[in-house]
Amino acid sequence: MASSRLPDKPLADIAGLPMVVRVAQRAAQSTATRVVVAADDARILQACAAHGVQAIMTRPDHASGSDRLAEACAQLGLVGDDIVVNVQGDEPLMDPALINAVASLLPARPEASMGTAAHAIASLADVANPNVVKVVLDAHGLAHYFSRAPIPFARDHVGTAWWQGAAQAAAPGVAALAGFAPLRHIGIYSYRAGFLRQFPQLAPAPTEAVEALEQLRALWHGHRIAVHIADKAPGPGVDTPEDLERVRALLG
Repeated sequence: MASSRLPDKPLADIAGLPMVVRVAQRAAQSTATRVVVAADDARILQACAAHGVQAIMTRPDHASGSDRLAEACAQLGLVGDDIVVNVQGDEPLMDPALINAVASLLPARPEASMGTAAHAIASLADVANPNVVKVVLDAHGLAHYFSRAPIPFARDHVGTAWWQGAAQAAAPGVAALAGFAPLRHIGIYSYRAGFLRQFPQLAPAPTEAVEALEQLRALWHGHRIAVHIADKAPGPGVDTPEDLERVRALLG
């Protein structure tokens, strides 16, 4: 509710419904057992109740979304290997199929405590943009590192889209990197409830503080994050008034 760029953002009207309700309705189209809004303001609870969406009140002073979800897990009695998917409240165009894909990572990857998603980056500008979070995977499809910086950094091909066909053909040695495109992180997470309830007790990581990326806390402490590679970018989220108008046009 205190968004500096879009005050009262969760309640912004989108084709007759508050945005947070739109998000919950999209999430309900997934195979989730239940969809619950974790709110920090009574007005969000009231909006959800008016539209038949379950919501719970959580503390207003959580440092991160994961900390808020940990409290929600405790309130809901979720434990152990129960799977929780965190869909951000400003993603009214979230694809239910992506929610399912991220949820399905953890049953298939017992070594992972978390799951998330990414897609191939097409634009050199996006690689350089610090607002576009990148992720590099290891050989097993687990997250190696997340950064706002261009990763992987092609030392010998600065300023070129080295991972694309024409650049690969023109640059010696780049052909060996075919299929290793820069990946844009998509801000959706799945968790094992047992891990999520432990998350607030983990000391914040130096990398987390420097990059302002909370998922780095899990990697810092040795937890693994499985990554689903989506075949396309998700629909736009809502951070600014311009974003809101764009989504209204799509859903109006």
